[in-house]
Amino acid sequence: MASLKSCFRHSVASVALRSYFAEFISTFLFVFAAVGATMSSGKITADAGRDSWSLVAVAVASAFSLSVAVYISANISGGHVNPAVTFGMAVGGHISVPMAICYWIAQMLGSVMACLLLKTTTVGQQVPLHQIPQEMTGFGASILEGVMTFSLVYTVYASGDPRRGAMGAIGPLAIGLIAGANILASRPFTGGSMNPACSFGAAVIGGSFKNQAVYWVGPLIGAAVAGILYDNVVFPAQVPDSLRGISDGVGV
Repeated sequence: MASLKSCFRHSVASVALRSYFAEFISTFLFVFAAVGATMSSGKITADAGRDSWSLVAVAVASAFSLSVAVYISANISGGHVNPAVTFGMAVGGHISVPMAICYWIAQMLGSVMACLLLKTTTVGQQVPLHQIPQEMTGFGASILEGVMTFSLVYTVYASGDPRRGAMGAIGPLAIGLIAGANILASRPFTGGSMNPACSFGAAVIGGSFKNQAVYWVGPLIGAAVAGILYDNVVFPAQVPDSLRGISDGVGV
């Protein structure tokens, strides 16, 4: 009970409130740029869904905006910008459950507000939804989203690990690059979300929650597996003496 009260007090402290606000701003900026780039490509190109340059443009915009969003909030909230990342961190014990829930609320609000702003300012334009093609199953799309989110959250763990030194600017850049690469690989199939908040915001403003479970179940499972594997298998907190020489010989 005492531990629960302590977690609750920590989740409403001034430092925590600043973290929630930072997550709101970062998620807002990321979704505004990523969804806005998709809307712009659709406005310029008649068939943006089949245009390779449109795919590259959306991937680049998403990669750069995510890198910036993570960078500007990394020292305040950890730069999650994604409920799946927050879930992966909670599974790994790096953030308490009450704080993780507040992070989720801030991230989803930021996404909804960004999509609402795009909807109201671009008169006549529809907010693009994350969808899967008819030939794909929800299970297959969830697997795809899960694998991509695994790679994203694993990169977040690796780039933010203090045992590797300060994150600096290369960490957010690496996170943005893996997200952009995954979009290039999967956008025609699932939209390349990897971010439940982004899919949720578009669904709320777009007015359709079809296949929404794909963009929650897959990413959350992938994020949890990434956190467990990184912290307990690949790079555990305590390295046995028998392996210490091996780990010292690797550039980590």
